Amino acid sequence: MATSHFSSLVFVYAFPFLWFAVTEGAGVTRHYTFDIKLQNVTRLCHTKSMVTVNGLFPGPRIEAREGDRLLIKVVNHVQNNISIHWHGIRQLRSGWADGPAYITQCPIQTGQSYVYNYTIVGQRGTLFWHAHISWLRSTVYGPLIILPKPNASYPFVKPYKEVPIIFGEWFNADTEAIISQALQTGGGPNVSEAYTLNGLPGPLYNCSAKDTFKLKVKPGNTYLLRLINAALNDELFFSIANHTLTIVEADAIYVKPFETSILLIAPGQTTNVLLKAKPFFPSATFLMMARPYATGQGTFDNSTVAGILEYELPSLHSPEPMKKLPLFKPALPALNDTSFATNFTNKLKSLANAQYPANVPQKVDKRFFFTVGLGTNPCDQNQTCQGPNGTKFAASVNNISFIQPTTALLQSHFIGRSNGVYSPYFPFNPTHWFNYTGNPPNNTMVGNGTEVLVLNFNTSVEVILQDTSILGAESHPLHLHGFNFFVVGQGFGNFDPNNDPKKFNLVDPMERNTVGVPSGGWVALRFLADNPGVWFMHCHLEVHTSWGLKMAWLVLDGKLPNQKLLPPPSDLPKC
Repeated sequence: MATSHFSSLVFVYAFPFLWFAVTEGAGVTRHYTFDIKLQNVTRLCHTKSMVTVNGLFPGPRIEAREGDRLLIKVVNHVQNNISIHWHGIRQLRSGWADGPAYITQCPIQTGQSYVYNYTIVGQRGTLFWHAHISWLRSTVYGPLIILPKPNASYPFVKPYKEVPIIFGEWFNADTEAIISQALQTGGGPNVSEAYTLNGLPGPLYNCSAKDTFKLKVKPGNTYLLRLINAALNDELFFSIANHTLTIVEADAIYVKPFETSILLIAPGQTTNVLLKAKPFFPSATFLMMARPYATGQGTFDNSTVAGILEYELPSLHSPEPMKKLPLFKPALPALNDTSFATNFTNKLKSLANAQYPANVPQKVDKRFFFTVGLGTNPCDQNQTCQGPNGTKFAASVNNISFIQPTTALLQSHFIGRSNGVYSPYFPFNPTHWFNYTGNPPNNTMVGNGTEVLVLNFNTSVEVILQDTSILGAESHPLHLHGFNFFVVGQGFGNFDPNNDPKKFNLVDPMERNTVGVPSGGWVALRFLADNPGVWFMHCHLEVHTSWGLKMAWLVLDGKLPNQKLLPPPSDLPKC
């Protein structure tokens, strides 16, 4: 790894032996160490040994400023292979630090280490990091907070305090065993026992009252809540009783502020909200609650996580009355309230001002139409399978279910040895047309392959993601690595190429890295392929990713030196 000449040295400790920062010109180089280790954790009166970072669940917070460089050494002390993804970081020319196993790197094996080295360019806001191999992200995740540059301010009122709130799921069983069994039998995996707020299930679950996240506020103050959905498989509605939230950011992009009492957040998405505390002590406490938005036919964890919003007592009160205060509960939408989901999503607009422009590609070089949805694979010989009609569940993009390679795609591309690793002929459109949201075809079998879609540098791209009704219409949160994209349109039914583009928003559409493909509908994205490398795109419902709902883009180098992928670091893990 290249060394740097530093003008001065500043040590800042957030956790013991976790990180320190070194000033370097305009930005700071921040050093972190992630020790991947087993830790006994107890929730719902159930103790299990699970994979963690530094023994913490959720994992440690990473904090940096726009323009900073991060050097994060990940040391693997467990038997599982590991890799870490910095979800939402653009990774400009630094794809070796992106993290998805067998896409940009081979995983870090037992006893090995790897330093993720990247600079945060032109981004600020709330993101998160998580394991990106199998189902390990159920326990290996944490906040990634990017503050504005030192002299920059928020485009909204400065909060009194900032509080990360990260949603997760708790499984009593080992999640690696859960997905391993599901893939073997071909059926749906067991669902979680609980949702969590900052790792705590809260008082609505049995044996969980003591494991409750509490947010204490002072009357009259404004708080910035940095909401992150790190759940494995569920979109979530969230609300705080008797309080209004002002949405100011989504996926680390400032938005035109708007007020709401309820929000929807999909796995992989982040949302910053301002919470204005009541001006006087309200003589009450308030539940903050989240429960799933679910549209598919499969099973899901139909439970509710809760935390408590408490007001600090005026000094003239004794603490005793707090126990007797009334507790208010928010009203959340129905589990399948697609109308609310659509209305909420449609309110999200980029700021699109001079300081934070929305650089939507107005001209499109390449148009793609991708169907996303479920399907089946045949059962192995001499085996009984638990999927539909004795098959195995599968999922696909353009009817191709992604086969995980055994060597990293980016590495094989870089050294010019991609033959036999992947095919560069991912289809631009579905190979077979059908009524995508009508009666499903009789044949639900998918194709299988490791195929990538190749783009020249600086190609402007439009992608239509179309949900299908095969095995039931369902909302799919699609995440694109290496890029943000603009959500220029969405609708229900089948996309109409003649009429729907006339309604596209090319002025202030939402810019993000993870988008929900509407259940029984479509979404239109645009982005500029200005980042050379191999970039994963997949459903952030982990079960769908496990079934193959994923693909990869290969963006070729540009002609100029600053348009080329940087060479791999010397410590890049080997398969």
